[in-house]
Amino acid sequence: MDTPIDARKLAPKTDNRWAAHFRATLALGIPLIGAQLAQLGINTTDVMIVGRLGAENLAAMVLSAQFLFTILVFGSGFAIAVIPMVAQAYGKGDVVSVRRSLRMGLWVVLAYWVIMLPAFFNSERILLAAGQKPEVAALAHGYILIGQFGVLPGLLYNVMRALVSAIGRAAVVLNVTIAMLVLNAFFAYALVLGHFGFPAMGLEGAAIVSVVVQVAGFLFIVAYVQSRQETRRYEIFVRFWRPDWKAFWEVVRLGLPISITILAEVSLFTVASLLMGHIGTIELAAHGIALQWASIAFMIPLGLSQAATVRVGVAHGQGDYTAVVRASIAVVVIACLIAGAGGILFAVVPEFLGSWFLDTTLPEAPQVLAYAGPLIVVAGLFQLVDGLQVIANGLLRGLKDARVPMIMALIAYWPIGFFLAWAFAFPLGFGGIGIWFGFLVGLAAAAVMLCGRFYLLVRREKDMAGV
Repeated sequence: MDTPIDARKLAPKTDNRWAAHFRATLALGIPLIGAQLAQLGINTTDVMIVGRLGAENLAAMVLSAQFLFTILVFGSGFAIAVIPMVAQAYGKGDVVSVRRSLRMGLWVVLAYWVIMLPAFFNSERILLAAGQKPEVAALAHGYILIGQFGVLPGLLYNVMRALVSAIGRAAVVLNVTIAMLVLNAFFAYALVLGHFGFPAMGLEGAAIVSVVVQVAGFLFIVAYVQSRQETRRYEIFVRFWRPDWKAFWEVVRLGLPISITILAEVSLFTVASLLMGHIGTIELAAHGIALQWASIAFMIPLGLSQAATVRVGVAHGQGDYTAVVRASIAVVVIACLIAGAGGILFAVVPEFLGSWFLDTTLPEAPQVLAYAGPLIVVAGLFQLVDGLQVIANGLLRGLKDARVPMIMALIAYWPIGFFLAWAFAFPLGFGGIGIWFGFLVGLAAAAVMLCGRFYLLVRREKDMAGV
């Protein structure tokens, strides 16, 4: 049996003043945004260091990273599902449910990693079937065979984040991610290129470092949880072997549609690059630059979305619908203000921003920058609609609503977004900017549908509660 604890004494107190909601959202959101940017920095560091090994090794690195990222990002849906489960239980002061949700979240991602083992071991065949060059596929397969052991601690780490985020200790997530960034930069530079007395291990060294860094991140956050009284009392690892099938299947039921939604959006932008490649090399290069800026900007609403899930989840767990409404409005207002400022920046100096990711001395640089400029302006508009739709998804997850939002997102991303991108670019002849406008409309449709869904659910629950 689980250790009996007077859970109600642990329920957080709510301050429903508007200023309190804005402060709490920023206090939770800023560290989560920083953690997302630091994670992006880890990936960028790897590409920069491996790029010194030559085009073939870099190509293998990109292939293997995308392969592992696809598996990781799908599995992260199960880890994300734990956040609202823990947040709602924390809002109620239900220590036992917090513990069970975390335990079963760890179980689910462990089971998912085992299920994915055949994909890791057959990665070379999969890459060859996808039309990749044999020598590059072989190098990528070697990286994946090592890198697979970093996927599991990465998923376990994401589950543990749910606890520290729910109790308002998101700064721990930022600190751990920064530590991972520093470790990765130092050891990748040392082991990949052979500095500081270490052997030059090339791509294999990069894979080893990625595993070590992911394991270190998981151990860091476990050490924090086990060393603090406020988190140790949840006894996550006491009788870890004991199953709770109800919580297990709730993680699966909530996590699977989240995983599908995330994968649908990630694959949409992969297809965008393929469509742009059909137009031309200059256009593809310009698209890559604009997409890099859009990706950096997206880290802000992504972090705020995670904060939204926690804030709404805790308020919903308390049955405080005033807090649900005010927490949601606060995060949307903050996201819109940041997106507006970013959009203005992108519109004012697009070619200057484009030059950050291009050697301007290259002969084709003026063409690339001229084409990238309008795309970066559209990327500024992306910040608003893409930010709103990811925030709305986070708000809905705080209510444990994932299946209908998945359907809405799939419709917006593909039948609307992809179709319009293709139609604008090719039959209507707008080219590369047509692809971006098509996706812009698709993401706007997702934002409208998801925000509408959240409004209706909150209104319905308030009516049922007689508030």
